[in-house]
Amino acid sequence: MEYTLIVSVCANFAGSGQKHRDEVDFIAQLNDGESEASETQTWIEFAIRCNYINTETDQELYESYNQVLGGVVNMINSPSPWLLKH
Repeated sequence: MEYTLIVSVCANFAGSGQKHRDEVDFIAQLNDGESEASETQTWIEFAIRCNYINTETDQELYESYNQVLGGVVNMINSPSPWLLKH
């Protein structure tokens, strides 16, 4: 379950790398990655509530995704430094 979501998050971010020339496509791909990362956080919450993982593991995973999401939001809000020049 979690590995599928992690792969999806990575695939969306990799796809955004291919779209560094067009700001609209770049932001759209980052938005997809942001959604996948948020979904992963939800699954982490379910996993801890169902006792599939322990609290320590949950906190580490959740914090990792908070860092990912923070970086993505910064890129979405200020995409120009990340775009390739024509």
